[in-house]
Amino acid sequence: MKKYYQLFGLTIIMLFSFYYTEQIATLVLNKNPLMIKINKEKENYNIKSVNAIIEGDYIIPGLNGLEVNARDSFYRMQNIDAFNEYFLVFNQIKPQISLNNHKDKIIKQGNKTQKKVSFILEENKELENYFINNNIKANILVKLDTYQKNNFLESINNDLTNFKALENNLNLNKENKNICVLNYELKDICKKYRNYLVEPTLTLTNNNLIEIKKDLQNGSIILLKNTAKLSDLKILIKEINFKNLSIVPLSELISEENKAK
Repeated sequence: MKKYYQLFGLTIIMLFSFYYTEQIATLVLNKNPLMIKINKEKENYNIKSVNAIIEGDYIIPGLNGLEVNARDSFYRMQNIDAFNEYFLVFNQIKPQISLNNHKDKIIKQGNKTQKKVSFILEENKELENYFINNNIKANILVKLDTYQKNNFLESINNDLTNFKALENNLNLNKENKNICVLNYELKDICKKYRNYLVEPTLTLTNNNLIEIKKDLQNGSIILLKNTAKLSDLKILIKEINFKNLSIVPLSELISEENKAK
């Protein structure tokens, strides 16, 4: 029992010593002129988070805020020993209303403050090859027998019969983005697996290009039906470029991570 108390006492002393050393280090650091400058300027670079917008069963993702991490920023600037905003390090601050807390809601588009759009492909080799050959990121709906490991395109589970088996494959290959493109037959099982529920904003078929171009906006999620024509897709991509929008994978479009810095 005596040894126990000795060991306990030694542990308390060590913990106190670590705490005391950390407090002294923090005190010294905060008196450094560079650290004083960072603490003085950091509020000018912080960005407030943006809450997700909920409308009935639907949700538009929010956006994390950014808050300067003064200590990490100091260590990055230490070598130049001068304040430089390009060396600031930021912490991501979740919004109060976040997509991750409302996975039962349906995502109908990405955050409108981001100049991004995403494509989702039904199975169509011609369209798929166009994206791959032109290095354009997109998503493809797959089933267990059509899923290809390490495909250039992000795979989305679209197999009602073999949903669990395909989920396991995606998880095993570390390719699961946990996204379901809304199919009401899949809705319940997608909720069970706590996947993000996505309903395309726009759907390109073989005869509605004009309407799609007109309705295209920041955050659009565009489903390409397997009947869509390659010629129409090329025109739509030109329109996207004209509007200065970036084409990104769906996982990036719906992410609340803030990459503004």
